[in-house]
Amino acid sequence: MASDSFQGRKPFTEGEVRTIAYLQDQFKAAGLEPGNGNSYLQDVPMIDILSQPDPVMQVQSPKGTLQLKGFDEYVLSTPKTDPVISLDKVPVVFAGYGVVAPEYNWNDYAGLDVKGKIVMVLVNDPGFNNGDTTLFKGKTMTYYGRWTYKFEEAARQGARGCLVIHSTAAASYPFSVLQNGWNTSALRLDNKNESLLDAEGWITMDAAKKLLVAGGQDTSIIAKADIRGFKPAPLNATVSTHIRTKVTYNKSHNVIGKITGTKYPNEYILYTAHWDHLGIGKPDATGDSIYNGALDNASGTAGLLEFARAWKSLKTPPERTIVFLAVTGEEQGLLGSAYYAQHPVYPVATTVTVLNVDEVNNYGKTKDVMLIGNGQSDMDDILKEEAEKRGRYISYDASPEAGHYFRSDHFSFAKAGIPASGQGLGIDVIGKGKDYGRKMQEAFNAQHYHAPSDQYNASWDLSGAIDDLQLMFLIGKRLAYSHTWPGWKQGSEFKAERDKTAAERK
Repeated sequence: MASDSFQGRKPFTEGEVRTIAYLQDQFKAAGLEPGNGNSYLQDVPMIDILSQPDPVMQVQSPKGTLQLKGFDEYVLSTPKTDPVISLDKVPVVFAGYGVVAPEYNWNDYAGLDVKGKIVMVLVNDPGFNNGDTTLFKGKTMTYYGRWTYKFEEAARQGARGCLVIHSTAAASYPFSVLQNGWNTSALRLDNKNESLLDAEGWITMDAAKKLLVAGGQDTSIIAKADIRGFKPAPLNATVSTHIRTKVTYNKSHNVIGKITGTKYPNEYILYTAHWDHLGIGKPDATGDSIYNGALDNASGTAGLLEFARAWKSLKTPPERTIVFLAVTGEEQGLLGSAYYAQHPVYPVATTVTVLNVDEVNNYGKTKDVMLIGNGQSDMDDILKEEAEKRGRYISYDASPEAGHYFRSDHFSFAKAGIPASGQGLGIDVIGKGKDYGRKMQEAFNAQHYHAPSDQYNASWDLSGAIDDLQLMFLIGKRLAYSHTWPGWKQGSEFKAERDKTAAERK
């Protein structure tokens, strides 16, 4: 799936056609039943929007006019389908983190009217930068810290646009990752009556400071946003630019197979992985423009196929139904999993759990297995118990500020109330130690994540991947031959949604 012939597996391209044909063939060969009636496919209606922003953004203020350079200092796109989005002298507001979080007694929009304006906000949470562990979850990102939330909240507040201020530490990836999306198409679900911004984008920290100073603010206001009681600051500045669009309405596809349970066929355990990647885009220094996505996430999809073969090899079929779901559009914002969660083939109420694979370990066996989203559900305890049976131990997210729990497909199911497992990659490499494992992960994120160089390499050591996949298989097996229902822990933001459907599981 990471070969050039699959063209980077972007939805709506020949790469998708080849990928879903391949997956259907593999599901059939493994002996899986069609997972959606008589079909292995679930249609996912999407809109492909090619945003073509102007090369500059004009900033006007009493201090004069300055130009910000597109690509170098900001990236911009639109989720709307208008032929042209015109931003003409639109006022700018610095709105701190752009967060409305009643449970944390925090509202960056309190008393602020941003209707028709551009809000500029910081990525991550208030607790990240100032080290105050009493703010939100300290350095552990909540959903309020994700850029997707920033755009959603800005739209709810009536803003025309939102610029997220980038920093590598707070975002957990360099600005170059965002530059890869400049002047390229992006997908969203074809949802009706959805509140959308005219413009969504990122701006470098240096450019944001230029904008603040032009608008009459001192750059120290950025640090003040970390302090409870921060007051947002309208800037005495406006911005002007245009975004032209080319729009395509189409359908992408989730691929679904199943093994029907013998005793509880209407109770479901889902194994998931996303099949998509970024397609063909900006060439790297070597001239390679195919974003093959070998680890992210051809490797996880390969794991999904191995799960299917392993389950079919068992002499005693599972008592609960096992569903194998390869989803589309993860790289565009968890779109395929979000669509499934909103339009489930199998009832959400009687879906036991979701076990998601997003990248596998390519650097050898580890003593540990990483738990992402610690403290959320009973799946944490099951993972710990099964890991210890195999002589392994649980480690915890080394970079909780990156918000990994909200960046992969299990999150779509968690929002729907399904206890979904966030299993990450260990770093305690047998015979090489934690520093080696940490360096391997850091090197991938810095050099290969969302880059054409994420390609299959025959020198990879996949023994650790096999261990991790076996563990995930055994967790599913433990639940497949039982009638127990893992739940959310007290205090989880997802518990209330699950509680609504408790009667349907009795």
